[in-house]
Amino acid sequence: MTRYIFITGGVVSSLGKGLGSAALGALLQARGYSVRLCKLDPYLNVDPGTMSPFQHGEVYVTDDGAETDLDFGHYERFTGVPARGMDNTTTGRIYTNVLQKERKGEYLGATIQVIPHITNEIQDFIREKDGSADFVLCEIGGTVGDIESQPFLEAIRQFGNEVGKDRAIFIHVTLLPFIPAAGELKTKPTQHSVKELMSYGIRPQILLCRADRHISEDERSKIGLFCNIERENVIPALDVHSIYEVPLTYHAEGLDRQVLACFGLEDKVKPDLSTWENIVKNVKEPESEVTIAIVGKYTNLADSYKSLNEALTHGGIANKVKVNLKFIESEIFESEAPETHLQGVNGILVPGGFGDRGVEGKIRAAQYARERKIPYFGICYGMQMAVIEAARHLCGIKGAGSSEFTHCEIPVIGIMTEWLKGNKIEERSKDEDLGGTMRLGAYPATLKPGSKISQIYGTTDISERHRHRYEVNTNYREQLEKAGLKFVGLSPDGKLPEIVEYEDHPWFIGVQFHPELKSKPFDPHPLFVSFIAAAIDQDRLV
Repeated sequence: MTRYIFITGGVVSSLGKGLGSAALGALLQARGYSVRLCKLDPYLNVDPGTMSPFQHGEVYVTDDGAETDLDFGHYERFTGVPARGMDNTTTGRIYTNVLQKERKGEYLGATIQVIPHITNEIQDFIREKDGSADFVLCEIGGTVGDIESQPFLEAIRQFGNEVGKDRAIFIHVTLLPFIPAAGELKTKPTQHSVKELMSYGIRPQILLCRADRHISEDERSKIGLFCNIERENVIPALDVHSIYEVPLTYHAEGLDRQVLACFGLEDKVKPDLSTWENIVKNVKEPESEVTIAIVGKYTNLADSYKSLNEALTHGGIANKVKVNLKFIESEIFESEAPETHLQGVNGILVPGGFGDRGVEGKIRAAQYARERKIPYFGICYGMQMAVIEAARHLCGIKGAGSSEFTHCEIPVIGIMTEWLKGNKIEERSKDEDLGGTMRLGAYPATLKPGSKISQIYGTTDISERHRHRYEVNTNYREQLEKAGLKFVGLSPDGKLPEIVEYEDHPWFIGVQFHPELKSKPFDPHPLFVSFIAAAIDQDRLV
């Protein structure tokens, strides 16, 4: 029997509902239960695929090619359960589904309304997870009180009533701000937030109270009294040194125990949290440290590279070092010499991106890493910039660029109109919607035996997640390889370059895919482990 846990948030946004959901999922797994996580997002976009990273942070891509919210990265990193496209929906998608059904006459001429048609569609999304796991954790995006989230709250209220209290509970994440002038934490915002949630007919069984300092027993009792919640179900959710401490701190405060109690389940199994204890130990007690420069174009918002940041941390955990991240806006290299900002770094990473803003700076960063023998990791756009750099400075192709650029004389990077996925030919054209021109999701690649990349993976057959429109033009492969940039990973049909590397460089690898999306603290991606190891060697050389 599947049980449902709905997680809502109040007072302010960015309280960590996604992280809390992921951590709770990890705790339930440690007790021997299977879990599945999903999210209801209230924005009107069909998905976050065309949203600016400055608006919404990174887009997390699943194996089946869905563009989802960045919280799915937390879900996978903490539980190891692969997310699917059907685990994420938005207001835009819900309304699209309902309107498509109405146009097909599926409602038999009924007047379409938020209740019951929209709320029923939301419940169908939730209900299709039934039987997929012991626990389904469903996060509701946004903040209680937002007009956009009202249909979702009504839908989960109805769903909770339908399945009963032994199969559905509600957890509310809220904030206890500290007021310096008063010298105390204030519980009133939490009281008002719970009152707002109850006005929608939802009474939370558990409160996760975010705070930056200790919450006293008196304050917990006060919250319980005024919010009509048992004191032991008022769980402190304090700031921690590392996000990977969250499962340990939540367990120490009794979150998983109280969740089981709410469902009437016995607390029989002592969870095995040794994996998380070892991870936290390596984070807190590194043997040394390295500095990685991330030369990107969305560096003003760290969430733009959320999975990337975490994957670098995972590489550090595996090597028992602290990874310091130095974010550098690529445009700065168009007016300043790279050494001004890259001097002394142990590795350079150029991440994915879109458009031609800042590309010349990324190309100069790749050139700096190649010439100075500094470990370089080019991901997606970062690989393409490395190819353009080699074409210009090693092959003498002066006008080399990408057809994605506003002005490009010789496109060594361009759009492939078709490619093979499994046994099926997929096609795209510039006239499609932006999402339709993407190569999205997991694709296989074949690695060159004996190459550095095959040694890192320990195999010649891999599968990685993609999110991009443009490909390296294989017409220039022979020239590039003669200059030293080897094509060491290709699609199985040999048409699409997936990986390039320099044989005479300590560590210079470009990949067309996004390996950061598959990295986990307990199972770090081999490319990030190897890259950080190379950065450590660079530090010793310096």
